[in-house]
Amino acid sequence: MSEIRHTPEAPTGIRMLAPGAGIDAHRHDNHQIAYARRGVVSITTDAGSWVAAANRAIWIPAGTVHEHRAYGDTDLRLVGLTGNPLNLRRPAVLAVAPLLRELIISYTEEPDERVMAVLLDQLRRSPEQPLHLPTPRDPRLAAICRLLHDDPAGSASLPELARRAGVSDRTLSRLFRTELGMTFPQWRTQLRLHHALVLLAEGAAVTTVAHRCGWATASAFIDVFRRALGDTPGRAFTGW
Repeated sequence: MSEIRHTPEAPTGIRMLAPGAGIDAHRHDNHQIAYARRGVVSITTDAGSWVAAANRAIWIPAGTVHEHRAYGDTDLRLVGLTGNPLNLRRPAVLAVAPLLRELIISYTEEPDERVMAVLLDQLRRSPEQPLHLPTPRDPRLAAICRLLHDDPAGSASLPELARRAGVSDRTLSRLFRTELGMTFPQWRTQLRLHHALVLLAEGAAVTTVAHRCGWATASAFIDVFRRALGDTPGRAFTGW
């Protein structure tokens, strides 16, 4: 990451970000919610990246060094929090129900203590979503993950990738489980979903996204997307 900026209080407000724009590495002393009313936002830390469209928000704990990145024209809403209603010490992607969405929008436009009280209550009811893409540290695994990042639609099997890394199938499989906390197929699916969200934010058609991210058909992509994010690609970007 670039030079780290320290912002004592996590800002509350609205940031309009052009495609590809971002907020450089920084940290703040209180917690924050990042919500993209339009577009897609990601945060990246040393532990990986989290990404969210309009039906998801990202929880950023106090003290976490992170960068923001926007995909598509992004209307980013930031809410600084002094308390920790989720009791989470790591970043997380949260489901955003219609009421929570409206509370975030309202509070970022005109902060109000009564709105905040309801917002905190709704946050406590928001389930965490499995949209974390962990970053590997082992150089062999990191090299494989870079290959997968460069070609998310690639069909290379675990044995093929193991040969490229100069390790056994068993070693590579173990590295995925111990370093990233998931199997090789699970990590590649997460990677493909992250790429899919970016492409959708940039205006790509669902069928195009499916093929560019490794799904044989649009229906197969939509099924995986719905199971992972709770909505079809269209609803995930239009909200309610």
